Order: sequence, then C-alpha cells, then structure tokens
Amino acid sequence: MSYRELVVTLAREHAESLSDTLLDLGALSVSVEDADADTPDEQPLFGEPGLIPEHAAWRHSRVLALLADEHDPAVLLTAAANTLGLDPVPEFTLHEVAEQDWVRLTQSQFEPIPVGERIWVVPSWHAAPDPDALVLELDPGLAFGTGSHPTTRLCMEWLEQSVATEQSVLDYGCGSGILAILAKKCGANPVFGIDIDPQAVASARSNSERNQAEVTYGLPDACPPGEFDIVIANILSNPLKLMASMLASKVKPGGRIALSGILARQAQEVAQIYQQWLDMTVWREHDGWVCLTGTRRESH
Repeated sequence: MSYRELVVTLAREHAESLSDTLLDLGALSVSVEDADADTPDEQPLFGEPGLIPEHAAWRHSRVLALLADEHDPAVLLTAAANTLGLDPVPEFTLHEVAEQDWVRLTQSQFEPIPVGERIWVVPSWHAAPDPDALVLELDPGLAFGTGSHPTTRLCMEWLEQSVATEQSVLDYGCGSGILAILAKKCGANPVFGIDIDPQAVASARSNSERNQAEVTYGLPDACPPGEFDIVIANILSNPLKLMASMLASKVKPGGRIALSGILARQAQEVAQIYQQWLDMTVWREHDGWVCLTGTRRESH
C-alpha cells in the first residue's frame, strides 16, 4: 500500500480542530508542528512544569495528515473545512510516502549509547557492544530518560563515579528509572525511585525487572521516610527550587545530592537556595546544562 502526506499551514486557532476532524474523516495519522521551526520566528510551546502555555498550538501551525492511497486529499480537506466552517478551504501540498518497514526504520534510529567510562544503554533489539561493561537495557518510550539527553548523561556519569556499595539512594523524578537502575547496578542498596506520573512509575518498574535491578518505585506520597546517602533529582530548575527544603531533608548529614535539568545560567540561583543546607558546587557542564552536587553539612 502506498501513502501520501497532506500538509496544511494555518493559524493556530484552527490547527487542533482540523487535526481532529481529519482523523474523524479517515486520515491514518495526524501531527501538528511549528511551521516556523528552524527559523528566527520559531517559538517554544511548552515550558517547565507548572507553567501553562498561553496557546495550545504554534502561531503558524503545520498540520501533517497521512492518507491511504484511496483517499482524495482535496475532497478530504474540503469536507474537514466545511465541517469547521473554514472559508476558504486552506491550501495544501502533497508528498508521496514510500512503503517502509516502519518498525525497523524506527529501531534503526536508536543505537547503543556509551556513557561515562563503562556504561552502555542498549535497546532490546541490539546486542551490547561490550557485554562485560555496565549494561542497561532500555527502550525509548513515553517516560523520559534513555541516556541521550545531556542532563541524563551528567547524572549517570556522576553516579558512576560516586556510588559506593550498600549506599542508600533516592531518585526523585525517576522517569524511566534509568538513574535508579544504574545506582543499583553500581552497588547501591536500597534504591528508591519517585515520580509524579503513574505511567513513569509503571515504566520504571518494567525497566527494572528487565534489568534485574531491585528498585522500589512509587508516587510522591509513597516516598519513604528517613534520610539517604545519595539523593539525585534530574528534573527542571523551577521544581528543584520549589522542592529544595524537602530534597535537602532527605540527605543524611555527610551525604550527597546531585541535581540536574538545570541550564548553566540557572545554576547559581538553584545552588544558592540549596546552600542553606548543603555545600553546593557545579560538578560538570555539558551542552549548556549543568549537574550541581552538594554535601549535607553535619548537624551540630
């Protein structure tokens, strides 16, 4: 079967409704992207957690609809426009989409990722380049964290150098569980992972089982009491600032914290807040992102 891609550029107030209507009329899939992407007019749509965007689409939105060969794109778009009361019918372009093995094509985009001195993050359809290395089997999914983002790499490199056998670890904002799993493979015990997203918690549990790593996961209300040798949080600067007191209180006196998801220009502000309880420094910077580390001051 051959496919065609219908491409329509229109104002943001119509993008979502046109997408939904095209799907209702038989489009195989629909996506919306920024028509100004890779230009000086490109605009971010979503910010940090807690910041609701003013608009749910880009100022100039591009709707891309995948159609089967039997669909007439002009008829389909006209029907959608009539349903929505769009006059005139938006102009469109059409691209042929070659038949492909989509699963194999998608998998080919994800190769094993080396991190630090001896870590490999390996998708399940690949063999580990070095079976004797510290291997994490992890497939790309809905939960954040496959080792490709600079903040994840920074935290993984820090854990590789910092975790000692039988140290307790709390991974707050665990996402896919990659950092908690790595901590366990580095010898930490016990290890806990907390996330606000139930889907992330489920994904992390599945990933831990696949990697034979014993980690306890839960939502924030299941965060265990007490203090830990190591607390790691790879989130974003705003939630890190809001949770500073809580995260600092989870670190044992003499214990350490590692924070990432922080842009270099945000590092001083975040560090200053945590400085109330911990001696903070920038551990390393990568592609404009930093990992902050700190040691909890001993109680007197």
